[in-house]
Amino acid sequence: MSTNNSTLFGQYAATIEALDLSRIKVPAQIPRSMCLDEEGELRCDYIPFDYVNPDARLVVVGITPGFTQWVNAIREAQIQIRGGAPATTALRAAKQTGAFSGAMRPNLVSLLDHIGIAQWLGISSCDALFKSGAHLIQTTSILRHPVFVDQANYSGAPSMIRTPLLQRQIEAHFVEEARLLCHAVFVPLGPKVSEGLDWLVQRGILPGERVLDGLPHPSGANAERIAYFPGRKPREALSMKTDATKLDASLAHLRAQVHALR
Repeated sequence: MSTNNSTLFGQYAATIEALDLSRIKVPAQIPRSMCLDEEGELRCDYIPFDYVNPDARLVVVGITPGFTQWVNAIREAQIQIRGGAPATTALRAAKQTGAFSGAMRPNLVSLLDHIGIAQWLGISSCDALFKSGAHLIQTTSILRHPVFVDQANYSGAPSMIRTPLLQRQIEAHFVEEARLLCHAVFVPLGPKVSEGLDWLVQRGILPGERVLDGLPHPSGANAERIAYFPGRKPREALSMKTDATKLDASLAHLRAQVHALR
């Protein structure tokens, strides 16, 4: 965990401890004392997700925490702070709450296993990354702190690489995290995250060979692509909305990249 992250958490710890979460039901009710930045209809609020796992070899990158994640992380941080835990312990516990829980986790495990990540890491399955192999993974977001657009969760619009506030957030937090994880590879989840990581590759901040782009998003809403990618659904059974040729090309490219890592 970097010094800057400890300092940032220290700035917000007292505010977090004093929050009454029972009175915060929607993003608009998050106190202004938690605001990191705002611009027009955009607002970014602090979340205690500063912990960086220095041993991580795989970094799974989402777009940004949502309001539910904010509430869960703040609640866990309050428990830790009130129990007298040191900053590193509090941040690690807050970060671990709800990481790829529910149906998304087995989907992600299946996709990562299929491109050869488990073999590269020397584990039987990527399911171990959320158990005994947790030291091998860092889960994060390209916009580390939750962004709200007109008081709703940010989902990719406006563009993060063309919007000053969002550029500032990437540069202030994700870039610092990426530099601490200089030996890891990065797996973006979704085209908006891929666009953001490509922006950093073009600027020389991330090496292109360390970005494993093209994995289907593990969300349950993406069920058909998730089923086809590892071969659980035949090509002839796909609907018109799924581009099998594109998925086949992504799979071949990702396997080649992972093989090159070995």
